[in-house]
Amino acid sequence: MKELLYLEDVFVGQRFVTGTHALTAGEIKAFGRAYDPQPFHTDETAAKDSFFGGLAASGWHTAAITMRLQIDSGPPVAGGMIGAGGELSWPKPVWPGDVLRVESEVLEVTPSRSKPERGLITLKSETKNQKDEVVQLFIVKLLIWRRPEYGF
Repeated sequence: MKELLYLEDVFVGQRFVTGTHALTAGEIKAFGRAYDPQPFHTDETAAKDSFFGGLAASGWHTAAITMRLQIDSGPPVAGGMIGAGGELSWPKPVWPGDVLRVESEVLEVTPSRSKPERGLITLKSETKNQKDEVVQLFIVKLLIWRRPEYGF
């Protein structure tokens, strides 16, 4: 287990890389049926005549995999990854057989003025496939706690 990160441990430019996750067609269709039931996420034949030209993972599936990768092997933020807002985009589709990983960089560290026990960090997370193409870009503000020994 990695040592937990508190506000005092995080700095601008700090980078993190997760493990990987390989997607299967079955996994893409199952997620699509459950959470984003559009033909290009659920039916390989129908997907051929879609904008994507084939079965593609839902962006929300990509986001869920990104979150899992971050929790399993990304920055070990004390208290968990608690989002306070962000900007999300999907510049390229995710296909069956793609192997995803997340590369993150701390862009900003801001101690709270009104709540001294915490702060915010801005984290840029690029989810990339095996070709090193960015398939998801997520810039998020995360709540982060100060170390308990600081008296908070």
